[in-house]
Amino acid sequence: MKRRVAVTGIGVVAPGGIGVPAFWELLTAGRTATRTITLFDPAGFRSRIAAEVDFDARAAGLSAEQTERNDRYVQFALVAASEALRDGGLGPDPGDGPCVGLDEGVDPWRVGVSMGTAVGGTTRLEHDYAQVSGRGARWAVDPDRAGPYLHRAMTPSVLAGAVAEEYGARGPVRTVSTGCTSGLDAVGYALHTVAEGAADVVLAGAADSPISPITVACFDAIRATSTRNDDPARASRPFDRDRDGFVLGEGAAVVVLEELEHARRRGARVYCEVGGFATFGNAHHMTGLTAEGLEMSRAIDRALGDAGVRPEDVDYVNAHGSGTVQNDRHETAAVKRSLGEHAAAAPMSSIKSMVGHSLGAIGAIELAACVLALAHGVIPPTANYETPDPECDLDYVPVTAREARLRTVLSVGSGFGGFQSAVVLDGRGRREAGWAA
Repeated sequence: MKRRVAVTGIGVVAPGGIGVPAFWELLTAGRTATRTITLFDPAGFRSRIAAEVDFDARAAGLSAEQTERNDRYVQFALVAASEALRDGGLGPDPGDGPCVGLDEGVDPWRVGVSMGTAVGGTTRLEHDYAQVSGRGARWAVDPDRAGPYLHRAMTPSVLAGAVAEEYGARGPVRTVSTGCTSGLDAVGYALHTVAEGAADVVLAGAADSPISPITVACFDAIRATSTRNDDPARASRPFDRDRDGFVLGEGAAVVVLEELEHARRRGARVYCEVGGFATFGNAHHMTGLTAEGLEMSRAIDRALGDAGVRPEDVDYVNAHGSGTVQNDRHETAAVKRSLGEHAAAAPMSSIKSMVGHSLGAIGAIELAACVLALAHGVIPPTANYETPDPECDLDYVPVTAREARLRTVLSVGSGFGGFQSAVVLDGRGRREAGWAA
């Protein structure tokens, strides 16, 4: 019999604020964090807007050495993991400072790490490539100009490894890279790791910092991003008839997944259980989606079955909701296919309207939002939803957050490469001793 798996800690680094309180305040207020790009000069690019994190690594508790050797996305992950450990009561210092390791009572061999990223150390790679290649001259190569930590930017495995090293986790460690479903998949694989007994605790989440010239140019080239450059705050418009693409974002989120009895024995607060996970590929196209939503629907069906949840039990759907016509219509069709008549009654919203699309990180950030929605009984809205699209006709919680009695939440994701994933959070046991109010 599989073991039950609970969420006992949350950490977030997101546009609009660092830490869970700032993140949740932004979402429930329906504010957007999109602005003109400041991390580099975006003049000349088709899309010149993004949802950036106001991040000072030293102020966030990282040392000079941690900052120097780690790309920005890894720094995000370290800060989010620190908050998650502290929130979960697994760090030796429950105060306001950063965690420096696991509590003495925690067996490090039973603690794992599962992290996701879509593009890894793009920022440092781009910088060092320019240095080594003579800033674009094809044969003007000078390898001596490479930075001492270039190898850490080239290997995505460094993300999970850095978190494990920093906090002393010696159990199963993995980095997942499945495009924009990386965050959900990292949590899903962590669920299996704990449920099957390979670890008692897993730090699970994702991080990406893709706001760099090469990444912005990539999405410019396929015309996937919004060009509402003169009105950044209203640029991300999932499910709205007047949407014109997604807004790039960045950030990280980490949740502590823990075997339920292990959490109870140490008196941990439990937010909810992770009930089910599923992922499928569409074998169709690198970026394209089928109109009928079959592949996402299969992921939803399998995740609901894994959790022992009926379609009519779903109280809220956290949408991928990227703000592209193709995705929004595909996702709407998938939810209708899986939830049937209940789809019209189940609220569905996209937080990308507020924090942008941080590629591999967003699934973990969205999952953190789902855990908080369950804990607070509040559904985050879809900001900027003003004009309905006739082909997107569900309840997208427009503009304003909504109070609701939530017990079962579904979070879905779609990624380049044809990846389709779904996670079910189960709060039906909320009255059990030790669960969050």
